[in-house]
Amino acid sequence: MKLSFFKKLFLVFICSFFSGKAIAQSNHILWYNQSADFFEESLVLGNGKMGATVFGGVNLDKIYLNDITLWSGEPVNANMNPEAYKNIPAIREALKNENYKLADELNKKIQGKNSESYAPLGTMEINSHHSGKASNYYRELDISNAISKVSYEINGVKFTREYFVSAPDQIMIIKLTSSQKGALNFDINSNSLLKFKTETKNNVLTMNGFAPIHENPGYQVVPSFLLEKERGTRFTTLMKIKNTDGTVVNSDTSLGLKNGTEALIYVSIATSFNGFDKNPATEGLNDKAIALANLNKAFLKSFDKLKQSHTADYQKFYNRVSLNLGKTTAPDLPTDERLLRYSEGKEDKNLEVLYFQYGRYLLISSSRTKGVPANLQGLWNPHLNPPWSCNYTMNINLEENYWLAENTNLSELHLPLLSFIKNLSITGKVTAKTFYGVNGWAAAHNSDIWAMTNPVGNFGKEDPSWACWNTAGAWLSTHIWEHYVFTQDKNYLKNEGYPIMKGASQFFLEWMITDKNGYLITSPSTSPENKYIAPDGFIGATMYGGTADLAMIRECFDKTIKASKVLNVDTEFRAKLETALSKFYPYQIGKKGNLQEWYFDWNDEDPKHRHQSQLFGLFPGDHITPLKTPDLASASRQTLEIKGDETTGWSKGWRINLWARLWDGNHAYKMFRELLRYVDPDGKKTEKSRRGGGTYPNLFDAHPPFQIDGNFGGAAAVAEMLVQSNENEIRLLPALPDAWESGAVKGICARGGFVISMEWSNKTVKKATIFSKNGGNTTLINGDKTKKITLKKGQKIELVW
Repeated sequence: MKLSFFKKLFLVFICSFFSGKAIAQSNHILWYNQSADFFEESLVLGNGKMGATVFGGVNLDKIYLNDITLWSGEPVNANMNPEAYKNIPAIREALKNENYKLADELNKKIQGKNSESYAPLGTMEINSHHSGKASNYYRELDISNAISKVSYEINGVKFTREYFVSAPDQIMIIKLTSSQKGALNFDINSNSLLKFKTETKNNVLTMNGFAPIHENPGYQVVPSFLLEKERGTRFTTLMKIKNTDGTVVNSDTSLGLKNGTEALIYVSIATSFNGFDKNPATEGLNDKAIALANLNKAFLKSFDKLKQSHTADYQKFYNRVSLNLGKTTAPDLPTDERLLRYSEGKEDKNLEVLYFQYGRYLLISSSRTKGVPANLQGLWNPHLNPPWSCNYTMNINLEENYWLAENTNLSELHLPLLSFIKNLSITGKVTAKTFYGVNGWAAAHNSDIWAMTNPVGNFGKEDPSWACWNTAGAWLSTHIWEHYVFTQDKNYLKNEGYPIMKGASQFFLEWMITDKNGYLITSPSTSPENKYIAPDGFIGATMYGGTADLAMIRECFDKTIKASKVLNVDTEFRAKLETALSKFYPYQIGKKGNLQEWYFDWNDEDPKHRHQSQLFGLFPGDHITPLKTPDLASASRQTLEIKGDETTGWSKGWRINLWARLWDGNHAYKMFRELLRYVDPDGKKTEKSRRGGGTYPNLFDAHPPFQIDGNFGGAAAVAEMLVQSNENEIRLLPALPDAWESGAVKGICARGGFVISMEWSNKTVKKATIFSKNGGNTTLINGDKTKKITLKKGQKIELVW
C-alpha cells in the first residue's frame, strides 16, 4: 500500500516536472483520472435555475438535468384543516395535567398534508462512436470559472469536452473537439423519469413532459401522472448542434454529428411554473416559447462570447472572497485520492480552502431564482423519490443553506430565500388562524415551492416529534434582520422585511401562554425531532416551554424590536414585545451542567441526538456568548460535550459553528476535518466500506445520503472561525485553530456593512483592511486590543499591528 502511494507520488512528480506544472494541489479545481460511475462522483454545474450533473463517460456521457422550478403539485390549499385549532385547548389541558401520552396523541390532530417533491427533469446522453481504448483520461471542475472539462485519447486522437451553464444566456453549452479532422462522431438523446415524449424537428431535439401532481404519504411520489391538461407543471428541453464541419444527422428521437472536428451542443430548458400561487397548468408560463427563445438567442452567439459573459457573470460573485491558509506540502492528487489522504489525518490546507470555496460555488450555482431557494439537494436531484422529497426542511436545513450568504459576500444569493419567506408569510396567515387560532403568520417543519406552511404529518398519521413543530417563522424571520444588518439596506427592511418580521412576532405574541409561575411559554411545544423520557418512563415529544422554541422566539422578538427602532415605527407593538421578553421562562441549567432542552431536567431518548436546537441562542442566534452570558455559554459547551462529535453532515456543520462561537478554534477544526472524512458513493460496493457522515468523492456532503446543507454549514463555519461580528463590533480571528497559524483572507463581510481583509502569522493579525459599504461605526477587536472605527460610505482603512 505504501509502495503504491509513493510510486504514485513519484509519477505525479515526474509528470509535473516535465509539464512545467508546480507540485502543489489546487485550491479551486476538482479533478479525477476516471469518469463518474455514481452520482456522488459526478461534477455539478448550475446557473441558479438550470442544473447539470456531468458524469464525463468516454463512450456514453450521461448528464442529469434539473430545473429548480420543477416540482410535483400545484398551489397549496392552506385552508386544508380549518378547525384544527379547536383541538389546542384539549392539548393544553392534557399538558397541564401532566398527561404527556394523551398530549402526544391529541397533538396529531394539529397536522395537515405533507410537502410536495422536487422532480428530476431528465437525462441527456452523449453517445460517442469510439473504437479503441481510452488513455490519458482527465476530468475537472474549475470552480473559479464554473467550467467543467473532460479529455482523453483514443488511437492517438485527443478528444475534449467543455461544459458550462450560463446565467446571462439561460443556456447550457457543451463544446466537443477532436485533434484529428473529422474524428468527431456522436449522437445525443434525452429521456425522463417523468411522463415525457421526444421528437426531432428542424435539427432540434425536443423533450416535453410534466411533473406528477401530488405527493404521497411517506415521501413517495404517486407515479400516476394524471393526464388532465389542468394539472401539473410542464417542462420543455431543447437541444441543438452547431457544427464547424461534418454533417448533422437525426432520427425521430436523436440528434448527432458525423465526421466532425468541433461542435457545440446548446441545451435550453424551461417550465411553466409561474409563482407559488399560480396554477402551473392553467396560469403557467409558456415553457415551449421560453425555451425556444433562449435557444435561438444563444445560438446566434459564438462559444467565446457565451463563455466570456458566463465567466464574467459568475466571477463577479466568486472573486469577492479569497482565502489562504498558509504553506502546504500536500501533493497534487486527484480529488478523491486527496480526500482519502486527508481522511488519514494528513495536512492539505488547499483542500480546506477548496471545500470552503466549493460551498460558495454551490450557492452561486443553486440560488438565483426569486421565491425558489436552494433545496435539500441544492439544485441537483436524479431521483423520482428523492431523499426527504428534496424539500425545504425548515427546522435547520433550509436555514443552514444560507448561513454563508452574507458573511462570505454573496448577499444577493440570499434573496431567493428572503422572497420565499415572503410567500410563506402569505399562506402562513391561513395556517396561523386555522391550525392555531391566532393572528400573524406561522410556518412549520416542511415546505415546498408552493410555500406550504401547515404542520405536516399526513393529517394525524406521523410522529409529533417532527411533524408538529411550528416555530419556523421565528427562525426564518431572523434571516431578514441578518440581510439588513450586513447590507444596511433600509429600503428593503422597510418595504419588505419588517412587515414579515412583525407578522412572525405577532403570531408568537398571541400563541404563547403563561405557566403556573407566570412565565411565558409555548404550549404545545416540541424540540425538533428529539424525544424526552418522562419520570414515569413515557417517551414522548409533546411538551410545553421547550428551550428551542423560546430561544428562537427570543431572537425573533429581539430582532423585530431592533428593526422597529431602526425604522422608528410601531412603538406600541415594540413595547408589547419588550414586555413579553421580560416574562420568558428563563434558560435552565441541568444537573449535568448542560443547557436543558426541556422545561424540566429530563433525559433525552437519544443523548447524542443530531439536533441541538436548544443552542440556537449561541448560533445562529447571538444572545448567548462567552462574554455576555458565561454561564449559559459554559452550559452550551457541556451540552456539546455530552452529545459528542460523531454526527451527520449538516449537524456536524452546525456544531462546528457552535464551537467557533465558543471561541474554541481547535475543537471546531477537529470537527471540520471530520466533516471532510471520505465516504464511498451510496451504491458502490467495496471491500473496505467507508460509510457514514462525511464527504463524497465530488465533495458533496454525506448526511448520508447527500444533503447540501453540510457543505453550506461547513463553509460558513470557516468564515465564522476567522471573523465574528454583531451590530456593534467585529472580532478578528476569534476561533483560529493552531493548524491555521498563518494565512490571509480577503472579502469576508461583517455586520454593519463592513468588508474585512487581513493577513496573520503566529496566530496574530499583522495587517487588516476594513471597508465600509455605507458608512458607520464599529469596534474592532483583535485579541486583547480594541479600536473604535468610524468610516464614511466607500471609505477604507488599513491597520497594522
